[in-house]
Amino acid sequence: MSQPLLMIEDDVRLAHMVAEYLGQSGYAVAHAPDATQGLAALQNPAGPAPALVILDLMLPDMDGLEVCRRIRALPGPAASVPLLMLTAKGDPMDRIIGLEMGADDYLPKPFEPRELLARIRAVLRRKGDGAQTPAAAGGQATLRFGSLAIDRDARSVTVAGAEADLTSYQFDLLVAMAERAGRVLTRDQIMEAVRGRELEAFDRSIDVHMGRIRNAIEADPKAPRRILTVRGVGYVFAKQQD
Repeated sequence: MSQPLLMIEDDVRLAHMVAEYLGQSGYAVAHAPDATQGLAALQNPAGPAPALVILDLMLPDMDGLEVCRRIRALPGPAASVPLLMLTAKGDPMDRIIGLEMGADDYLPKPFEPRELLARIRAVLRRKGDGAQTPAAAGGQATLRFGSLAIDRDARSVTVAGAEADLTSYQFDLLVAMAERAGRVLTRDQIMEAVRGRELEAFDRSIDVHMGRIRNAIEADPKAPRRILTVRGVGYVFAKQQD
């Protein structure tokens, strides 16, 4: 059975090419030519829920970054759908802002269809791997650090009982750090723990995601006590937390 994807892209020719290529690898791509139709498709209870959204940032009726923000604000499961952004080459600020708004990965245009396929598989694998059993994950289902609880089965994070809003990739990053609490990890080691040897966004995206995670779980993100920066090296997840 084909896995459903949604592509929000105003370039009809490109969308048809992507749909045909991905169809050969077991994906059924629904196409929305603008933001309005894309958001409507995500909220349509009669249609199949997409496993991933491919979102172009240059849309005729709405800026793609605003679309990203609105998707993350949707009620229910649609808000957590993995997002892969298509961005204009040479515009790193859009990529950074997109990641800050909750996108899971990005791919600059023009792109090779094989790289798009690899990135889709990497994002979906991260999402799927996070749903493994506690035994496969190497320990208890819920990791607890003071008032912070990370439920690997439910893929949820709470701080003092309040739900923390994280993307699928950010959840996986947090789990990777928490499983190695007390160890100083480089950016490369963190990415390797999450993605294996798959393709990933540019190196500094880790810093963007860490900032988002801190905003979600720290009492004061500007003076973090859970995820600490080790200057010139990377990050360490504190073993002892309030």
